[in-house]
Amino acid sequence: MSSKKDKFSAIDRFYMTLAKNLAKRNIGITNENPSVGCVIVKNNKIISYSTTNQSGRPHAETLAIKRAKESVKGSTVYLTLEPCSHFGKTPPCTKALIRSKVKKVIYSINDPDDRTTNKAKFKFKQHKIKTYSGLMSSDINRIYSKYIYCKTNKMPYVTGKIACTKNYRFFYNNIKLTNSHSQSVSHLLRYYNQAIITSYKTINSDNPRLTCRLNGLKKFSPIVIIIDRNLKSNLKMNIFNKNHSNKLIIFHKSKNKQKINKFKHTGCRLYEIVENFNYNDFLISVLKKIYLLKINTVLVECGKLLTAEFINKGLINEFYLFKGSKKSELSRESILNITKKLDKSYKKKVVDTFVSNDRIIKYY
Repeated sequence: MSSKKDKFSAIDRFYMTLAKNLAKRNIGITNENPSVGCVIVKNNKIISYSTTNQSGRPHAETLAIKRAKESVKGSTVYLTLEPCSHFGKTPPCTKALIRSKVKKVIYSINDPDDRTTNKAKFKFKQHKIKTYSGLMSSDINRIYSKYIYCKTNKMPYVTGKIACTKNYRFFYNNIKLTNSHSQSVSHLLRYYNQAIITSYKTINSDNPRLTCRLNGLKKFSPIVIIIDRNLKSNLKMNIFNKNHSNKLIIFHKSKNKQKINKFKHTGCRLYEIVENFNYNDFLISVLKKIYLLKINTVLVECGKLLTAEFINKGLINEFYLFKGSKKSELSRESILNITKKLDKSYKKKVVDTFVSNDRIIKYY
């Protein structure tokens, strides 16, 4: 077993490239599970391939075995990620591959999940299945960067965003500051994240829906998480509509049982953060609880105060500033302090100009 490049041929790289492209199909929409690409080859031809299902299950390996047009016995399996070795909601993929009597497994990188990492090779060796890893690892590490971060740090990967006018003015009351192209990118960010974190102030002032409204992607609207320490959200807002409430989570510190019962009647899930910590520790406690709820990616989409808190405490991994093409003097609210902090906090900055006259500045 080796990960040295000279152990892999050009055809190995070809099949792993196919697996990589398959994995990229469902990145961001497989819930807490990583999107894995699988290609099964026998007698120099592809007999099956698959990607982790959009719900996160079934896994790519079991789907590919099931869909194979002929027996996979004696085949070579190419995987972007080490196959799982633990029992969860489904049996381990290593067991499915062993049972199918494949001859060889080539996977790119180890799964950072403690329940799986470095265990597949041992299991396969027991059944005389040749196993190699490391093929195209630098490329494939990039597509799993968020997943690796989550499993390594036991925290969700956090993306932030905020919109402003050309002269950095910020508005409440759900006023559109950018054009339709920028708004579509904003909805894509919702699509790529399992959940949105917002504040009760944003809920009460903007009455947002916080859904993904791109054609064909509406079913991928994220869970909405509201930071509402004293349960001040207005229950008449859109987000508490029965169509949304089952995807709504609220983190609070309230001891008011009457308020708590009112919120519970909407169908949302409430979690009390009981530690008597400062605000920074409260946000960290929220993120840790979010991870325990098997939410790996979150988008912070709220007003400037909570956004600034996340940035100041170093809790956002990457940030998108949506800057409109028009100036406005109708608001005194400015986010210049936020942009200055972004410039200091992040090593890299990329400006995208494909959204007509708007600008999207990505900090990472």
